[in-house]
Amino acid sequence: MRKSEITRDASSSEPGTGLRASVALHRLGERVENMHVVAARHQGWSWQQIGDALGVTRQSVHLKYGKDLGQ
Repeated sequence: MRKSEITRDASSSEPGTGLRASVALHRLGERVENMHVVAARHQGWSWQQIGDALGVTRQSVHLKYGKDLGQ
C-alpha cells in the first residue's frame, strides 16, 4: 500500500478500508521502530535510553528486541 493510499484509506468512513490502513500503518511503525532500535544499539545506546525514547520500560524493549540483537 502506498503512502497516499494509506493516508486516504485511514480516514475512510468504510471500516474495512480504515482497518486495512491501520494494519499497514502499524506494520510500517514496527519496521521503523526496529530500524532505529538496531541503530541505537549499534551506536551504544543502553536499553534504558531506548526505553525512555519509546516511552516504555527498558525491560520491555529488551524483551522485544534483545534476542534479535543477540543480547
